[in-house]
Amino acid sequence: MIKFIIPAIAIFLLVLFWEKINETIYKRFNIKINYIVATISVIILGVIFALLYF
Repeated sequence: MIKFIIPAIAIFLLVLFWEKINETIYKRFNIKINYIVATISVIILGVIFALLYF
């Protein structure tokens, strides 16, 4: 049961503090993390759909 609760809490905290995390990374590395996350998400979905198709 705990193996389901800990990731759920981690995802909840990530969503809750997303703006603060995004600001910190933008100040430190001068890059928007939203673009990186969106690109990685599209690539992962593309790979999953390609594996399901073939």
